[in-house]
Amino acid sequence: MTSLAERLGFTPDDRVVIINCDDLGMCHAANEGIYAALRTGLATSASLMVPCPWARQASRDYMGEDVGVHLTLNAEWDTYRWSPITSAPSLLDGDGGFPRTVTDTWDHADLDEVRRELRAQVERAILWGFDISHLDSHMGTLQLRPEFFDVYLDLAVEFALPLRLSGASTEKLIGFPFRQLAADEGVVFPDHFIHVPGVGSRNAIERALFDLRPGVTELYAHPATDTPELRAIAPDWAARVDDLHLLTSDAAIRAMVERSGVKLIGFKALRDAMRAG
Repeated sequence: MTSLAERLGFTPDDRVVIINCDDLGMCHAANEGIYAALRTGLATSASLMVPCPWARQASRDYMGEDVGVHLTLNAEWDTYRWSPITSAPSLLDGDGGFPRTVTDTWDHADLDEVRRELRAQVERAILWGFDISHLDSHMGTLQLRPEFFDVYLDLAVEFALPLRLSGASTEKLIGFPFRQLAADEGVVFPDHFIHVPGVGSRNAIERALFDLRPGVTELYAHPATDTPELRAIAPDWAARVDDLHLLTSDAAIRAMVERSGVKLIGFKALRDAMRAG
């Protein structure tokens, strides 16, 4: 069978890498950091949190970059909240935002409300002018339960968009073959995914560049500029600022990428291959 790398115009032995920036739209500092990483740094893709307060500003500053939708059913911060863009009572916690934890979402969400909310997030991003490149799931909420994954997969099929998926080893842990289910529907996704616990991708990216397997691998980070706003919102602000430095200003990591011989691409290449059949 033709490998994904070959479908994208590479050889089967090439190591092809997507460096995605999560949380576009989360706050002003994230917008500044992510667009800097895309325009002057090593990042090749980003994903937008449509319900967040600064998502509209992200759309105003969009210049055609490779941006997908970071499908959002959680608002994890204690004092900085965002909420559904549709009428979805089951997707609200006690103080009017999305639930803070994945488990809370799984326990209380009505799947019809989930489906309506997530489709609205994609449609709003398109309305704002984004040329959507892919779908992924904030905090992995849609990937790890079959009934939520069904919604995730249906949206990928409906909008003909590739997905972020966890690696094959995750299938054994959670008990259903989500990668095969996606492949059976013709949905494209990277061969490998490097999971980062929490925020702060420096160590994971540095290690991965020395140990990449052939095929397409997704790496990801959370770059943001160092501002009072970010420090007030995010206990992990320092890791987000370091991700920005890693992708835009760190000469050592840029040299490492060049020496490793990896080929950097965005999700649009996967989307185009998927739509070409």
